[in-house]
Amino acid sequence: MIVIKVLIEGLGLGFLLYLMCAFGIRNGAIGMVHLYSSEVQKRVIENGLTTADEIKRRSTLFKCICIPGYFIYVLVCAYGINGARGFIDGFWQMFVILSVMNVIDRILVDGYWVGHTNAWNISGTEDLKPYITAKDKQKKWIMGTVGMAVISVALSGIMCLILR
Repeated sequence: MIVIKVLIEGLGLGFLLYLMCAFGIRNGAIGMVHLYSSEVQKRVIENGLTTADEIKRRSTLFKCICIPGYFIYVLVCAYGINGARGFIDGFWQMFVILSVMNVIDRILVDGYWVGHTNAWNISGTEDLKPYITAKDKQKKWIMGTVGMAVISVALSGIMCLILR
């Protein structure tokens, strides 16, 4: 039963990621250009669609909201709601939650939404498509998986120290 609960919590985090992205592109994909390659960012600056400072500001804001949000979400789910105690119990729950979100990000957001709809198109950058190349996807899968494991290890370790 706990496995199903953790999978559902992962779906919830994936949905929150989707909402953050939808909010970010609500006035056009330029709002999330910080997630695009440097070539796309350079082009939108050259085309006068935004500035380097605005891209940096949005990137910082996104990171300041999402990263702590992810941490709080998985900690509340694993230790608060599910009653995890100890390193292993917390680690596997957080790793599964983050991994489900990672799969949603890779397949539904990057693969489908960015790759197969017009929602993420930025006028004047069409020649730079695909926005997420095969090499980018490979890096995101590897770094996402390793990153989720590292985050889970770190948060579980911190919780072990706190719960002593």
